[in-house]
Amino acid sequence: MPERIETTRRCGGCGIAIQTEDAKRPGYVPASAPEREPIICQRCFRIKNYNDASSVAIDQDDFLRLLGGIAQTRSLVVHIVDLFDFEGSLISGLQRFVGNNPVLLVVNKIDLLPRVTNWNRLRNWVQKQASANGLKVADVVLCSARRNIGFERVVQTVGELRGDRDVYVVGATNVGKSTLVNRLISDYSDLHRELTVSRYPGTTLDAVHIPLDDGRSIIDTPGIVYKSRLSEVVPRESLQAVLPEKPLKPMTYQLDARQTLFFGGLVRFDFVEGEHQSFTAYVSGGLPIHRTKLERADELYERHKGEMLSPPSKEGLDSVPPWTRHTLRIRPGADVDVFVSGLGWIQANGKRGSVVDVYAPRGVKVLVRDAML
Repeated sequence: MPERIETTRRCGGCGIAIQTEDAKRPGYVPASAPEREPIICQRCFRIKNYNDASSVAIDQDDFLRLLGGIAQTRSLVVHIVDLFDFEGSLISGLQRFVGNNPVLLVVNKIDLLPRVTNWNRLRNWVQKQASANGLKVADVVLCSARRNIGFERVVQTVGELRGDRDVYVVGATNVGKSTLVNRLISDYSDLHRELTVSRYPGTTLDAVHIPLDDGRSIIDTPGIVYKSRLSEVVPRESLQAVLPEKPLKPMTYQLDARQTLFFGGLVRFDFVEGEHQSFTAYVSGGLPIHRTKLERADELYERHKGEMLSPPSKEGLDSVPPWTRHTLRIRPGADVDVFVSGLGWIQANGKRGSVVDVYAPRGVKVLVRDAML
């Protein structure tokens, strides 16, 4: 059923067209809500009354149109990314939209990494990866929204960098953006004034301007949906197994060439060519891993997909795109990860190089990167 838009009515907070069909899309108002003038959407209502910037999502094209006007503003752009899915949640091409405005990169979910992690090395890795993706950052802050780690530093850095600027907060879905916006609202705004309907040229009506005490605004943008993330294409009932909530426990496998690892029934990893070596998987503890010989892999998958090889369940298989094979060559001596967006990564520990094939749902991002850890 198409989303019903009440085009004659717009939110008195952000100006978005009111709709009553989908609570996850901008402009939602429950059909049972009492008639009020001016009417405000559920998102603005929650910001105004509860300091709660509940997340909404839009597709990539709409999001890029929203970014189009940032370069003409005087703003600090706060880009929040998911450390577990770094390349999958980094906004491609953000640099060309921000102009001369500074970018603060906030890296969430550091609580998933082992406690022995070298945080300075990790911070340098993040800066290097951001640069490799064409993004110039004024600073990098590591944090955990779930554990409330590092958020004092985030707020402090925002204060240092923004001066008299507005603050744009951007990020993909499920990276912790709403938690950050809520914290900024709490620290910088008393919300005594009404939400503003003013917008900068070039932006859409999907962004909410939250007035700050100094007359500037936090601009909370909807989360962007990237279909290149495994978490966006698997059935909802599989997300609990795929998305980790506890620190990752590295699983190391000593493999000979022509051996295969199945990650549930979602991703297949073939060690095609190379000398005996180890591979370390950093994935959710809720995702079972099965090892077999490469010559048996096709048969095993056909016999056990949706059962032993799950998630997804048999019922959920039809909703997952078919696999695409990615052949990756790892050069001798390279210290690299094989990254699968939304699944995690497999660190290659061999010194003599290898060839691996990764089978993942069509469209999911698969690449080789410098090792994170």
